[in-house]
Amino acid sequence: MIHSIAVCGAGTMGAGIAQVAASGGYKTVLFDIRPEGLERAQAQITKSLATAVEKGRLKAEEKDAVLERLTFTSDINLCVAEVIIEAIVEDMAAKTALFSQLAPINREDAIFASNTSSLSVSQLAATLPHPQRVAGMHFFNPAHLMKLVEVVSGEQTSPETADRVYELAKAMGKVPVRVKDAPGFIVNRVARHYYLEAMLLAEQRMADFSTIDQLLENAGFRMGPFALMDLIGNDINLAVTQSLYDAFQQAPRFKPNALQEQRVKDGRLGRKTGLGFYRYEQ
Repeated sequence: MIHSIAVCGAGTMGAGIAQVAASGGYKTVLFDIRPEGLERAQAQITKSLATAVEKGRLKAEEKDAVLERLTFTSDINLCVAEVIIEAIVEDMAAKTALFSQLAPINREDAIFASNTSSLSVSQLAATLPHPQRVAGMHFFNPAHLMKLVEVVSGEQTSPETADRVYELAKAMGKVPVRVKDAPGFIVNRVARHYYLEAMLLAEQRMADFSTIDQLLENAGFRMGPFALMDLIGNDINLAVTQSLYDAFQQAPRFKPNALQEQRVKDGRLGRKTGLGFYRYEQ
């Protein structure tokens, strides 16, 4: 039975995953090399839990218990747990470097799970000792609200590891689905065209961002593509598109759009910077 979890990366996703883990009753460490990132994550989690209390979804004492189970640290040596979940930048070299640092200080049977949304779990596992204990555990933003988790088995992931990650996601109150390792897995491979076709429509002046968002929301989508890209972060969304574009040998259907590329170049990343496809109050 799993009792402890370490989440690496205190961005929006990492903070959300840490909240989910602690809310599930697990002793949780949230690690980031940036103290300011940890401060923002702590504020994000505290605010989210307070909102849940205000809306009657959580008792005040339960909020306090969740926060007590959380440890925020910039010391990588404290990232010792039965399950390690990385939620850092979508870059293979960075992810393998992190796991290579964590492997020697953790037990051989510790599970290493990646929150990658598009990179190869098999390639990540191949760089580590005991690759059978490596799997994908892909949450969706906002992690504390979205139910779906893709449980990704790489070429060397053992059935036992996949089963334990699947059961962990269920214990966290999520709805896990088993996925074979492939570029973009299921959701991001399909979702690319939700974003890319919307940007193509805007680029061709068929309609503006707001109109396209409203139309798709009225058609039943929870959020329009431009609002969703701003929520995810244009830099993150573009990185996933670029990853699939490369993985599919520059297939035209996955080609990144200049509208998003320019926004990333200009630092207009969405909600986290106050400006993306829309403007936000900070």
